[in-house]
Amino acid sequence: MSKITDYSFLFQSMFGTKKTNPIGSFRLSQLNSGSVQAQLRAAGIDTNSKQYKAAVKMMTQNSNGAMYANIQGIKNLMKSYDKDGDYIDPTTGLAGLLVTEENASSRKRIISIPESSKDEMFEQTKKEFLRENGVLNGDTTKRSDVYTNMYRKVQKNDRLAAGYTMEQYERAYRRAFLDAVRKTDPKWEIGKPVPSGALDGITRESVEANLRKSGQASLDIQI
Repeated sequence: MSKITDYSFLFQSMFGTKKTNPIGSFRLSQLNSGSVQAQLRAAGIDTNSKQYKAAVKMMTQNSNGAMYANIQGIKNLMKSYDKDGDYIDPTTGLAGLLVTEENASSRKRIISIPESSKDEMFEQTKKEFLRENGVLNGDTTKRSDVYTNMYRKVQKNDRLAAGYTMEQYERAYRRAFLDAVRKTDPKWEIGKPVPSGALDGITRESVEANLRKSGQASLDIQI
């Protein structure tokens, strides 16, 4: 997930012998002073909000107290967070998709995801497998669209785990296609044309049934 790293629109470095502040700006080290807090509140910024605190945390992590910030810059950065202080992914417009040190391990859990999303992933994986002759083509794949559609269907706090769960299904579908083609033609290699009809007997349900038989039923608590 992308992170904001360019703070040129927020900060102005003061080096050398300059003794005057940029107009309308203040040092980050002064953010908690009474005068600056009063300016922020007067500008309509709720300095007690999680949105503001998330923005300030990001600023201080990527700068130092000698850097300068301004009110409009802070407002701009606050737009990158929702009311809970969670980062909003600029590509999808959704929160709950940023992997951090705090949630990196907890996201790796299997949860129930929409059946419609699994259907969409199965069909997209099959379509791309046939079109690319089994090659994983990062330039033409639409898999990210499938993930985004699913993220919109699940609760914010479940989005990372839902993504992890979908990854497991996606891998299972692709593995089933590879096995089916190689069963049809043991000499087949990725990149060569897929034998006609090789995937005809593969359904989403059959793949997931095999997961149950192999002891991987935990992939979906609804199975």
